[in-house]
Amino acid sequence: MDKQNDHRQECSDGFEGVKAIAQHQPDLIFLDIQMPRLSGLEFLQSLHNPPLVILVTAYEKYAVESFNLQVADYILKPFSFDRFLKACNRAAELFSMKSSGMSQETSGNYHFFVNVEYTYVKIIAGDIDYIEGLKDYIKIYLSSNTKPVLTRMSQKSIEAKLPDGTFIRTHKSFLVAISKITTVKRGFVCIGKTEIPLSETFKENMGKVLRRFSH
Repeated sequence: MDKQNDHRQECSDGFEGVKAIAQHQPDLIFLDIQMPRLSGLEFLQSLHNPPLVILVTAYEKYAVESFNLQVADYILKPFSFDRFLKACNRAAELFSMKSSGMSQETSGNYHFFVNVEYTYVKIIAGDIDYIEGLKDYIKIYLSSNTKPVLTRMSQKSIEAKLPDGTFIRTHKSFLVAISKITTVKRGFVCIGKTEIPLSETFKENMGKVLRRFSH
């Protein structure tokens, strides 16, 4: 799917693919894993802002790694037309969801999607209390659910998805929704009875927020 003119292009290797994506800015690409010069996964990891991707391969062993890269679907060769159509419909739904989410960024309903065990889960930014960063994963704590959402994503990546000025880093491992903070005390910020670490490194940032909202 091409944003400009429904243009379709086939590329023989990953380097051609990089040029084609820069030129045509497609919404969706079909990507094989076994390609000359650059594998499909290496190609996907090299893209700064990739379009939706459906991976087409004969190898089941790459499924977990592929879904960690947020692909729309993973089709094993040989496949039926029904399976192909199902993948295309899933990609179309995800494209619609992403487009809808981006258009609501300035509203209280702004949302985005994260991959949880091969399923895309909708996260409403206003529902987030705080986010805890682990080694390769993050936990997203929500007001509407006692169980956090666990997804494979870096803190940098999740921070880029959040609306500007609505979250504050209180610790190298914690991002907190400013509007949800109820009290601030020595070494902690609190959301109700939940205490979240406030390290010395980020105390100055918290002080700026408190001064901003005390006027």
